[in-house]
Amino acid sequence: MKALVIAEHADVARELAGGARGLGADEVSLVCFGGAVDNAADTVLNVAVPEGALVDDAYLALVPFAEQSDVVLVEATRRGKVIAGRLAAKMGTAAATATVALTQDGARGTYFGGVAERVQKPSAGTAVYLVAAGVCDAAQASGAGEAVDVAWVAPERAAKATAVEPRERTAADPTKSDVVVAAGRGFAEEADLDLARALADKLGGAIACSRPLTEGVNWLPTELYVGVSGLTVTPKVYVAAGISGQMQHMVGANRSGCVVAVNKDKNAPVFKQCDFGIVGDVKEVLPALTAAL
Repeated sequence: MKALVIAEHADVARELAGGARGLGADEVSLVCFGGAVDNAADTVLNVAVPEGALVDDAYLALVPFAEQSDVVLVEATRRGKVIAGRLAAKMGTAAATATVALTQDGARGTYFGGVAERVQKPSAGTAVYLVAAGVCDAAQASGAGEAVDVAWVAPERAAKATAVEPRERTAADPTKSDVVVAAGRGFAEEADLDLARALADKLGGAIACSRPLTEGVNWLPTELYVGVSGLTVTPKVYVAAGISGQMQHMVGANRSGCVVAVNKDKNAPVFKQCDFGIVGDVKEVLPALTAAL
C-alpha cells in the first residue's frame, strides 16, 4: 500500500506519516512545506515553491505522486484544503473532510455541523482525506527519508503573491496544549478575558474561544477559534467558560480527555456534554478556581 502525506507543519507531518503507517502503508512519501521532517517517511518530496508563487498551486507537481498512491493524507489547514480539493478533482474523486479517525474501512468524520459521524472511502481509486492535528499517532512514523526533488508545475492561470507579511502568534497554540481554557459569550467585557488567561497560566495551558469572540467583537485572533470551521483541539482538559455548548463549537473540542463547563445558565447545552459542570458567573468562578490551584 502506498501513501502520500502533504502537510504545512513538521509536527503534523510526522503525525500523518504515522497515520499512514497505521493504515498499513509500506511505502510513505511526504512533502512538508513548513520545514524538514526526519525519519518519518520512506521518501521526502522536495517541492521548491518559486518566488511569488502560492503553496496552494503545488498540487500540480504532486498529481503524479497522488495518482500512484492508494491514500493521500493532507493536513487540514486552509492551504491543505485547497490542495486536497484540487488533487481530488484532478483524479476524479472527492476529499473527505472533518476526519476524526482513520480506520481500515476509511476515514471516520463528522457532518451536519458535527452532530453525526460517518465513514467515507472511495469505491475505487485514490482516497483523499483531510486530517487535523491530533488525530494520528506520530509514534508510528518511520522511514529513511530518501530525498526526491520535484519540479514545480505552474498552473495555466497562476495566482501571484505580491507581498507577504508574517503574522506572529499572539498566544500559546491550543492544538499543542494539554490544557485549554476557552472563552465564550459569557464574558461581558474584553477585560474579563484576563480571568481566562490567569487560569490558563496557572494550569500551564493555552486560551481559546468560540467564534463570536473572534468574528463578532474581535476580542481574540481567529487562530484561537475552536469549532466546526475553526480549530480542533484534543487537550487532556478543556475548560469551556461562558460557552453555551452549541454543536458548532463542541465538535472542535469533543475529543478532549475531560471537559469542564462553567456557565451561569443551568440549562446550557454544554452541561449535557461535559464531565464536570459549575453553574455560576465566570467572573466569580474562574478567580476562585485560579486561587484554589
